[in-house]
Amino acid sequence: MASTRETNQKNIAVNRRARREYFIDESFEAGMVLLGSEVKSLRDGRANLADSYARVDKGQLFLVNTHISPYPAANIFNHEPTRPRKLLLHKREISRLMGKVKERGLTLIPLKLYFKDGRAKVELGLARGKKLYDKRATVKEKMVRREMERSMKSRRS
Repeated sequence: MASTRETNQKNIAVNRRARREYFIDESFEAGMVLLGSEVKSLRDGRANLADSYARVDKGQLFLVNTHISPYPAANIFNHEPTRPRKLLLHKREISRLMGKVKERGLTLIPLKLYFKDGRAKVELGLARGKKLYDKRATVKEKMVRREMERSMKSRRS
């Protein structure tokens, strides 16, 4: 018998701008290498994913420009808020991502930062930038879908 293990997942920060400004082709889950004060600050929910991205450097993956606020009780042992943080993925996944980013002009952006079974994880999206007309089309589709749902709901009543 296979036992199903429930995962305890707590969201810390969600990058809402990412889905508005990019087409997300694939998503990946990666672990993060953090300092103690960063973990405590994340547990307080003090993180911001705006303007952050992932970069492959010498065969390693780094999360750049993610702002994790300093933990007030850490005093002199505090961390730098926007330092590059190493991400943990298998070598073959990193090399595959590196190839896609170089070839097709895609980028890696963080979609969500969360705790899963007590460990800090980041969900990365392999993304392609949207043009202005793509953004307008997305908003229009969303409005049409909303109108259809409203009309279906009023018919049921």
